[in-house]
Amino acid sequence: MLTGQTLLYFIYVLAAASVILTAESLYVSYSARRVRTGTINHRLARLAEEVPAEKTLQGLLRERGLTEAGDYISGMIALNRLYTQSGITGSPLAFAAMFLLAGLAIALVLPLLLRFSPIVGLLAFWFVGIALPLLVLRRARNRRIQKFAAQLPDALDMIVRSLRAGHPTTVAINLVAREMADPLGTEFGIVSDEITFGLSLENAVRKLSQRVGFEGLHLLSVSLSIQAKTGGNLTEILGNLSMVLRERQKLRLKIRALSAEGRVSAWIISLFPVVMFCLLLVIAPSYYGGVWNSPLILPAFLIFGAWALLGDFIMYRMVNFDF
Repeated sequence: MLTGQTLLYFIYVLAAASVILTAESLYVSYSARRVRTGTINHRLARLAEEVPAEKTLQGLLRERGLTEAGDYISGMIALNRLYTQSGITGSPLAFAAMFLLAGLAIALVLPLLLRFSPIVGLLAFWFVGIALPLLVLRRARNRRIQKFAAQLPDALDMIVRSLRAGHPTTVAINLVAREMADPLGTEFGIVSDEITFGLSLENAVRKLSQRVGFEGLHLLSVSLSIQAKTGGNLTEILGNLSMVLRERQKLRLKIRALSAEGRVSAWIISLFPVVMFCLLLVIAPSYYGGVWNSPLILPAFLIFGAWALLGDFIMYRMVNFDF
């Protein structure tokens, strides 16, 4: 009886210990997840994984399509630059292969299963496999640049305050890397790491301008280069640049507000024929009769489609311009 009672107590102890260990493991994983979620930018999250700073820098550059030295990894410089400036992480080859395979699958399905013309399959492959990834990259790059442009004046003000407090330039840049969110926080963190591992400030900022593609960073790179060669008050230079960038941002938003009517009109004019065509196909499939069998239908669609795209491009240029 004593042996059985001892065994029962032992089972109770094991059960209690398992419950405590389970609760502790859940708490630790939840706490680690909260720490990762509360990390202000991607670089700090990578550093929190207790990976050496040099490997973290190499990983950040590699996932943006760059070599360890910060150069483009592909010989197609324009495409590699677009991929890097978009901020999409991962392998550029995997990104391109995903769209090419999707376009090839659609191009095979349309003629074989849905009995569409091979020309339609070829056009679908061109759009999905070639045009769509470029559109995705351009849109991601434009959104990232806009976000970076909104953050940069505040970052320059932070650097100016740090310099006036007596900190070196590298410490001021590292402060921005710790306090600012993405995309600016990670990009300035890469600049801080590159300076730490021996790159000059001018070259690090020049590489930053190439990675982001924002023209304000080109002004920053030129300002730092001139200040390094001729001297001058760096805090005053950065303060003036911050004010100029902030005023340009205000002007850009004002222009966007004034041109909103033109953009909406362009969308309505462009989408109205397509929407009506689809509605007629759904509501009255026989509305167009035997016109689909005409040999002129495909050239007509191509000509009028190209004409509509030309009109869309003209309206786009009317409401989007440099200043």
